[in-house]
Amino acid sequence: MSIHVRPYAASDLPAMNEIWNEVVREGIAFPQLELLDEHTGAEFFAAQTCCAVAEDENTGEILGLYILHPNNVGRCGHIANASFAVGSAQRGRHIGEALVRSCLAQARSQGFRILQFNAVVKSNAAAQHLYEKLGFVKLGVIPGGFRNLRGVYEDIILYYHTL
Repeated sequence: MSIHVRPYAASDLPAMNEIWNEVVREGIAFPQLELLDEHTGAEFFAAQTCCAVAEDENTGEILGLYILHPNNVGRCGHIANASFAVGSAQRGRHIGEALVRSCLAQARSQGFRILQFNAVVKSNAAAQHLYEKLGFVKLGVIPGGFRNLRGVYEDIILYYHTL
């Protein structure tokens, strides 16, 4: 499989909504509770500084995506935040790594100086391994900062990467 990360197009929105909603429904990584539909998904993705998809170059299938946006405003507006989603059937195939690498480059090109993750759920060992492999620094832990689908509170880890 050959993966190509590119800016999303309107024709990608149904697949993007499906992948995003799958992660939300799983209730183990994203803080969102509401699912995206045709209209809210289009608005949500369009509102980001950058949004890109990972596409299988052979089939054209959308495998995952990322969103990139400021983490804060004004004097902290140089710090970016991002979220990544990969369809469950595609996980473990280095799609997340391709997305994170693209996001880091895109954040630099957008003029951000730091990429910060506010809420990496402690039980998400694969994400932690990937971020640390790519040079993200663990900043700290917030005990019980995430309520998973079962209602259990889990720790979240903050990470950052200087661009």
